[in-house]
Amino acid sequence: MSSKTIVVAHLFPELLNLYGDSGNMLCFKKRMEWRGIQVEIREVHPGDTPSFNDVDIAFIGGGSDREQKIVCDKLLSVGNEITSFVEDGGVLMAVCGGYQLLGHSYLMGNEEIRGLSLVDLYTDHGDPRLIGNIVVDSPLCDHKVVGYENHAGRTHLGEGVTPFGKVVYGHGNDGNTGYEGVLYKNVIGTYIHGPLLPKNPGIADYAISHALERATGKSYLEPLDDTAELLANNTMVKRLLAGEVEEA
Repeated sequence: MSSKTIVVAHLFPELLNLYGDSGNMLCFKKRMEWRGIQVEIREVHPGDTPSFNDVDIAFIGGGSDREQKIVCDKLLSVGNEITSFVEDGGVLMAVCGGYQLLGHSYLMGNEEIRGLSLVDLYTDHGDPRLIGNIVVDSPLCDHKVVGYENHAGRTHLGEGVTPFGKVVYGHGNDGNTGYEGVLYKNVIGTYIHGPLLPKNPGIADYAISHALERATGKSYLEPLDDTAELLANNTMVKRLLAGEVEEA
């Protein structure tokens, strides 16, 4: 395996960590270490100026409206660098509130907040909140993607923009279109948390392989024994589709 250290930047975990995002970082770390890939989880704190020069994977988690606005203002100050990172094939994963920041704008109460405009989408609000378990078919992995969603935002993709997947169970972007999340280059935006990656090893490996390819030119990952993870994933899918889970 290459001696290149894969750097994962966890952006503002103090502000955006409502949905177990530390579990996503642990998943990245262990799945690379088990393969002999050197990895650094680099936390970027509110007092830091984010830099993406040597970053391979950037992660933005979910938070409340107040924290989301603070983070967006901070990221807008380095917006050109983030855009360059994305256009150069950098891997960016954004969950829930972080997902909403990727677009042109999102509503905070009656105030329209400017987003990063990394992807052609925008988010407004609806009622009621879209809450509950979710199952999605995504082209990024062989297994169904499972998790939990809890959002008042309704995210609308621009014409021709590719969603993360098709909703099998749950609500997704807006509760109407049947689509969930967004894909653009190596950007993944999604409302799915719980956390996302430990429940869905195929998504973790998709991000790792693309980061590795950009860093070293080689994307091959040694297979791991994901028997336990996939059994838990499949059991939850079967229970949800059979109507065995009572949603609040």
